[in-house]
Amino acid sequence: MITLTVYKRQNQYQGFASKGHAGFAEEGEDIICAGVSALTVNAVNSIEQFTGDAFAVRQDEGFLELMLEGAPSRETTLLLDSMVLGIQSIQETYGNEYIQIVLKEV
Repeated sequence: MITLTVYKRQNQYQGFASKGHAGFAEEGEDIICAGVSALTVNAVNSIEQFTGDAFAVRQDEGFLELMLEGAPSRETTLLLDSMVLGIQSIQETYGNEYIQIVLKEV
């Protein structure tokens, strides 16, 4: 199962962590993992490319974490809203047994 933890402070994004594998299909064939990976990596790349927001990233096998180093800009908020919306759509389509979304106050 993939667990997406979205970190918020006073209703503002502080970052996210995506951990695990969906287990929907064999490695290399798992469209849920591919979709979540595409959305999370694109969010990181887009924040870097299109905003001036500072952040730290950690990545390992089956793990990606982004933590903002201050209040998010309007652009970063929109990009993270879009990422979460996409992952929620995957969750609604394929079921809760493959993706868990956790909102965590930090």
